[in-house]
Amino acid sequence: MATDTDTRETEANDCPVCHGTGEVTRTVRVGRKRRVVGEQSGLCLNCLGSGQAPD
Repeated sequence: MATDTDTRETEANDCPVCHGTGEVTRTVRVGRKRRVVGEQSGLCLNCLGSGQAPD
C-alpha cells in the first residue's frame, strides 16, 4: 500500500549560482581603462537556464 510520501517526488534544489532564476548578470566594461558601463543578463551555464541544481 503506497502512501503520499512514497509517491511524492523530492523538491528540486535551486542552482547555487543563479539561485533558481536561470539567469546571471555580468559586468560590461569598455575602453582602455576598462570602466564599468552597466550589466547584461545571460543564461546560467551551471544549470543551463533550468534553475535547478545539476545532479
